[in-house]
Amino acid sequence: MQLHLSKLIKLNLRHNFSAKKVLLMKKLIPLLLLVLILPGCNKDDSPNRNPYLPDYNFSLDINLDLPLYSQLNFPSNPVPVFQAGMGINGLIVMNTGSGFVAWEATCPNQPITECSVMQVDGLNAICPCDGATYNLFNGLSNLKYPLKQYRVEVVSASYIRIYN
Repeated sequence: MQLHLSKLIKLNLRHNFSAKKVLLMKKLIPLLLLVLILPGCNKDDSPNRNPYLPDYNFSLDINLDLPLYSQLNFPSNPVPVFQAGMGINGLIVMNTGSGFVAWEATCPNQPITECSVMQVDGLNAICPCDGATYNLFNGLSNLKYPLKQYRVEVVSASYIRIYN
């Protein structure tokens, strides 16, 4: 009888210990997941978050059949678009061969001034204020902030929509 009772007590202790472990794990797993996910949600880490460039909402439909935009039918022909209300100082749009990209035409690594309108030079955009060169395929330079990228949607064979 004594042997049977001790086995029963040990089994009960093991069961209670396991139940406590399971309960603890059920409480800790959501907390651990939260701790792992939160650092990836910091909006300041986004490549589009730039303290020098404000966000303005706009939408622009471009007709690729118009002479002004016909160069966009062919890869590697960037087209500056300087229309009021489109971005901060305008846009630079390019067909990369695998899709379209649209960049803000404002120098991204300094406060906005009179000289901060980017100039297109081949497949690069150059900031006249500091001489920084940005690749129009990926928006990168050797400075901290890349070019500000806008969304591009292909509406039809002849139309694209650029928006923020």
